[in-house]
Amino acid sequence: MGTVVDDAASAEFHAFFERHYAELSRLAHLLTGEPDAADDLAADALLALWQRWDRMRDADHPAAYARGVVANLARTRIRSTVRERRRIALFWPQREERTENPDVPGVVDVQEALRRLPFRKRACVVLRHAFDLSEKDTALALGVSVGTVKSQTSKAMAELQRLLGTQEVPRQVHAAAASARGGGAGTVRERAGGATGRDR
Repeated sequence: MGTVVDDAASAEFHAFFERHYAELSRLAHLLTGEPDAADDLAADALLALWQRWDRMRDADHPAAYARGVVANLARTRIRSTVRERRRIALFWPQREERTENPDVPGVVDVQEALRRLPFRKRACVVLRHAFDLSEKDTALALGVSVGTVKSQTSKAMAELQRLLGTQEVPRQVHAAAASARGGGAGTVRERAGGATGRDR
C-alpha cells in the first residue's frame, strides 16, 4: 500500500500525463514524420519522466524535460532508420527516382518540408511555431543556447519559405501541428500512466 506522499506523487504525475501526452505525441510525429511512432515515443518520454518524478515534480520545467526527452528519442530513431535504410540499400538497390524540380511550390507539403530540414532546425521550428514556445523554453527543451535557437530557427524558416514558396510558414507549421496525430491517452496507460508510487 502506497504512502500518502507516494499517492500524491502518483496523482501529480497522472495529471501531468493527461495534460501533456497528446502534445508530446504531436511533437514526436512532427519531428520524426512517423505517426505510428509518435505514441511510443511520447510514452517512452513520460516513462522516463516518471522514473525521475521524485526529482522532477519539484522542478521548474518538467514539461521542458519531457519535450527534450522526446527530441532525443526522435533523433535516435531517425538515425536508426537512416542506418537501416542504408543497410537495405546495400542488398536491394533501387533505381533512383528523379524529379526535375522537387521544390516547386505546392508540391512539397509542410510535413515533407520539415522532414527535409536537419534535425536541430526542424526541432527549433516545431517547438517555436507549432507549439508556440518562447526562445528560452525551446532552448531549455533542446539543451542549447537561446542564440542557437534564434539562428537555427531563422535559417530553417528561410529554407521552409523556399521549399513551400510562401511567407505564411509560421501559420502553416502551426496548422500542421494541429493536424498531426496526437494519440489518445488511453493507448499508453499501461506503459506510463499506470504506474503507482511503489512501482518506481
